[in-house]
Amino acid sequence: MTNKLAIMKTIKKALVAVFMLALCFSVEAQTGWNWGDQEDVAKENNVLYTDAYKAKNYEAAIEPLSWLLENTPDLNPSIYIQGAKIYQALAKKEEDAAKKDQYIETGLGLHDTRIKYYPDDEADILDRKSIYAYGFYSKNKAKYPYLYELYARAFELNGADMNSGNLVAYMNVIYKHRFAGGDLSDEQVIESYSAISDALEEQKGRVTGDKKKKYDKMIGNVDKILTATGVEISCTFVEEKLGPKLDEGNDLNMAKKIFGLMLKGKCLDSPLALRAAGIVQESEPTYGVAKFMAQKNAQDGQDEAAVELFKEAASLTDENSEKSEMYVSIARLQMKKGQKSASRSSARRALSFDPSYSDAYKLIGDLYMTSFDDCKQEKSQVEDRAVFIAAYNEYRKAGNSAGMKSAKAQFPSIADIFNEAREEGQSITVGCWINTTVTLERRPEN
Repeated sequence: MTNKLAIMKTIKKALVAVFMLALCFSVEAQTGWNWGDQEDVAKENNVLYTDAYKAKNYEAAIEPLSWLLENTPDLNPSIYIQGAKIYQALAKKEEDAAKKDQYIETGLGLHDTRIKYYPDDEADILDRKSIYAYGFYSKNKAKYPYLYELYARAFELNGADMNSGNLVAYMNVIYKHRFAGGDLSDEQVIESYSAISDALEEQKGRVTGDKKKKYDKMIGNVDKILTATGVEISCTFVEEKLGPKLDEGNDLNMAKKIFGLMLKGKCLDSPLALRAAGIVQESEPTYGVAKFMAQKNAQDGQDEAAVELFKEAASLTDENSEKSEMYVSIARLQMKKGQKSASRSSARRALSFDPSYSDAYKLIGDLYMTSFDDCKQEKSQVEDRAVFIAAYNEYRKAGNSAGMKSAKAQFPSIADIFNEAREEGQSITVGCWINTTVTLERRPEN
C-alpha cells in the first residue's frame, strides 16, 4: 500500500512537471501576463483550469480558476473570458435553483471585475455581459429593470458597434421592461427605437450581398417590437424631433425611419411623410411607396405627378390585381378631368392585366352613364338612349346591380322603339367617343 502511494505521488509530480514544461514553451513568449509573486503556482493553476475548461470538466476548473482570480486578478483577460464561459455552462445544466443563481451571478460578476482591471475594454465587456444576462434573465420579470439598465449602458458605449443580435435584444428588453411596469414614456421608447434602427442600418451598410437580408430581417423585427410596445406615435414628435434631420441632407435611413413611424402613427397627411417617401422611393423604389405618393399627389390636386407615380407603382409589382388597381386610379383622375376616352383606355389597360377586375368595368359604366348629354344628337331617342344600354352592359360585367338598375331605367321606352319602327334585339351603334354596338332593349314599364 505504501509503495502504491509512493508511485501515485511520483506520477503526480511528473504530471505537474510536464504541465510546467508545457507552460515554459507556451507562455514564455507571451506578453501581457502578470504572474504575480507566486509565478510557479499561478502557472500551474492556469494549466489546471484551462485543461479542465478544454475538457468541459467545468467543476474541476473552479478551484484553480478561483485561485487565479483571487491572487492574480490582472493575470490576463482570458481568465475572465473563459471564466464567464465556465460559469455559464455550469448554470445552464444546474437544476438546483439557488446554485444556478449563484453560478449566474458569479459569471456576471466576472464581467464587472474584468472592467475593473481592464477599463479600456468596458464597451466590449458590457456588450458580452448583456448577451450573458439576456440568456438567463430574458424571461425573468424581476430582472427586467436590471436588463434594461445594462443594455442601455452597453448601447451608450457601443452604439452601432454593438452586436447586431444584441441590438434586437435591446429593443425586446425595452418592450419587456415597459410591460412589466417600467417607467418608460412613449417618447423614450421611440427615441430608443430610432437609435437602435439607425445602428442596424449603419451595420447593414457595412456588408454586401445576401448578408444585407439578415439585417433587413432584424430591422423588421425591431419594427414589429415597436408596434408590440403599444406606444402612441405622435405626429408632432416625428415632425419636430426627426423632421429637422432631413434638413441636414436627404439621408435614406432617416427618411425610411420617418416614413415608417408616420405610417404607424397614421401621420400620412403630413407633408413630411411625402417628402420622406420621395427620398426612399428615389433610392429603393417599391410598389407600396409609389402608390402612397401617387395617392397623396392625387389628394393634393397634383394629377400629372399622380398619374406618373401610379404608372411607376404598376411597373414595380408582379401582381396583376395591383397593376389593375393602379390603372383604374389613373382612369379616375382622367375621368375627373373630363378625359373620357383616355379614362376608358386606362380602364381597359387595367382589364388587360386582370379581366375580372370589376372596378374597371364599373368605371367604364360610369363613363357611359354620364355621356348622354355629351353624345346625344336629339334626332333619335333610341340612338341617344342606347348609351345607357352600353353602360348597363359594363355594370353587368362588374356585377354591379345598382348600376344596372339605374342604367336600365334610362333605356328607350317601348313607345320610342315603336315610333321609330325599331325592334328589340336589333343592333344599335352608339357613336360619339364611345363607338360601340349594343342590342336594343326597352326599359321596364312602371
